[in-house]
Amino acid sequence: MMSSSRTRAGASPALSPAAFADETLLLLPEEVLVHDGCVRDQAVLVAEGRFAEVGDRRELLARHPRLIPLELPGKLLMPGFIDAHHHLTQSLGKSLVFGEPSEIFKRIWVPLEGSLDERLLHLSTKLAALEALRGGFTTAVDAGTRASAELAGIAGAAEETGLRCVLGFICNDLGGDRPDGGAIRRAAERHLADWSGHSLVHPSLAVSIPEVASDAMLRDAAALCAEGGVIFQTHVNEHLQAVERSLVARGQRPLEHLHAVGALGPQTLVAHATLVTPGELNLLRDTGTAVAFNPVASTWKGNAVAPALQMAAQGIRFGLGSDGTRSDAFRLLDAAETSQRLAFGLASGDSSCGGGWLWLDHATRAGAEATGLSGVTGAIAPGLAADFLLVDLDVPEMTPSWDRPWELVRYANRDQIDAVFTNGRLRLWQGWPVDWDARALLREVREAAGAAVERAPIQRVHPTSEAHRARLMESRRPPEGRTSHE
Repeated sequence: MMSSSRTRAGASPALSPAAFADETLLLLPEEVLVHDGCVRDQAVLVAEGRFAEVGDRRELLARHPRLIPLELPGKLLMPGFIDAHHHLTQSLGKSLVFGEPSEIFKRIWVPLEGSLDERLLHLSTKLAALEALRGGFTTAVDAGTRASAELAGIAGAAEETGLRCVLGFICNDLGGDRPDGGAIRRAAERHLADWSGHSLVHPSLAVSIPEVASDAMLRDAAALCAEGGVIFQTHVNEHLQAVERSLVARGQRPLEHLHAVGALGPQTLVAHATLVTPGELNLLRDTGTAVAFNPVASTWKGNAVAPALQMAAQGIRFGLGSDGTRSDAFRLLDAAETSQRLAFGLASGDSSCGGGWLWLDHATRAGAEATGLSGVTGAIAPGLAADFLLVDLDVPEMTPSWDRPWELVRYANRDQIDAVFTNGRLRLWQGWPVDWDARALLREVREAAGAAVERAPIQRVHPTSEAHRARLMESRRPPEGRTSHE
């Protein structure tokens, strides 16, 4: 990209991808979403991939007379959303899990990921990254893959699409062929070193669930992350079966287990935490441990809904995650608020359930803080990476506007996202990449996915939707020789 050399003598270009081609951009949106809400009469200066200045538009125009401002009437400039918990390598089989009971990772995800070679790993990640960007996520936290292929394929797909990625390296040392713990630690250290300082890929260590790692590995992985200033990830207290297995094996619930071995702390991000006791909430608060709250996952295949409102009241750090269910950030906001209303608000007479703004905050600024990226992204603020969205406000659903944060939570849709930027670079325009062929990717995925699923030893409990309907119709058919009126 070239730095802008235009002067005020020229005219602002029409709103199109070409309008954002310069490395330095002085943007004049109708509204800007900052920490306190949506504000008007602001200007945003983007330079060298970062927000250089954010403030009163008249002041910025006066300070930069050589830059031609880009007027953006009817547009909201807001931070890109943070997906605090994703599985980027599961996209080839995403709809296989619909209607399935809990712990689908055992029957579907582990077998599917085990079937992925380097090419399929890259394809799966690139498809997931495209979906995420289309849904308004500029960052996704990948919890780690069980595929044997090198993680460079995941990182490469993130770089090609422009998705900011927290890349988890799995450190499981129990189960399967019982890999050598020392070798895992050395590989983990290399992973942290290899991706340190990368512009889009941020390293992380992960254990799938506490029961598949030794106490020493849980402790060491968390310690390595604390030393390296990155996050340690694990799934915890999501399904009743896992809680009970931990109680039988150790006499401790999974969160208690992690605390006992020293694996909780500010560096730790636990996914789900839906089945939590009052004492476990105190553990999360007192240790500074963060939570990835996944409301859609709870709806689709969970045993409970995380008490996110209680977490917020206790000062427990949390972000919003999709768990790879549906990469649509605005629908995730709606799901978060709705889940709290149905699970807790109705019973207590809480008609606000976060007041709208809470979910926006935890999907952006607070989400970045929970995932170890508070100094990198998550807000429209000087010094942070210019990861942002341009959202069309000139639509019936947002007119008239009386409370923009609530409107974004309940009315906004991904089809309003005109542009997606990471590191100050335009990645998607009206839902499609501007510098690579997404249609070609979709064709390649359609050709490759069938074979990948076919050879994976996937076990589904329930039939497909069409088979389910046919079975139901068959059960309602009257016995042969009788009519339905007999």
